[in-house]
Amino acid sequence: MPAPRTATLSRRTAETDISLTLSLDGSGRADIDTGIGFFDHMLTLFARHSLIDLTVRAKGDLHVDFHHTVEDTGIVLGQAVRQALGDKHGIVRYGSMLLPMDETLARVVLDLSGRAYLEHRVPERVDAIGLFPFQLVEEFMRAFAFNLAANLHTEILYGRDAHHMAEALFKGLARALDQAIRHDPRVQGVPSTKEAL
Repeated sequence: MPAPRTATLSRRTAETDISLTLSLDGSGRADIDTGIGFFDHMLTLFARHSLIDLTVRAKGDLHVDFHHTVEDTGIVLGQAVRQALGDKHGIVRYGSMLLPMDETLARVVLDLSGRAYLEHRVPERVDAIGLFPFQLVEEFMRAFAFNLAANLHTEILYGRDAHHMAEALFKGLARALDQAIRHDPRVQGVPSTKEAL
């Protein structure tokens, strides 16, 4: 029986205090409290659609703005997924998703390559979602990709509603990650001609 793919991490700075536990082979259970309602919603649906069990507790300098809490949560989540993946033996490695959300269509493509990169393409000047600036979606994706050491492409092909665009990107990330972290019994060792990821 394969070893459990789990991780528990914490990160404390002068700006945030974050603790996170996850299981890659879960059922999508989420217990999220970041102090930012919309971000809690995004992380909850990320867990549900990736089938990752995820617990997050974040306290940040919300009196300044939401930026540090969102970015630092992305950092810790990326590090935790990377740790839980271990040596990456037997994983699929790649994942992609075209995901609709009403009038919006998002495309998310992921390679667990060990090389960090984000290409993020969205419309300019998207409205805030309540008090949540839409630009923070990119900050989260960058922090997540660079700390996971993944090649991540996120794109809104078309859309108008800011909430729908953000939700489609988080759900698309969840589904692409679910594909990429799966074990394939045909994969021998690491899925790379370099024999390392």
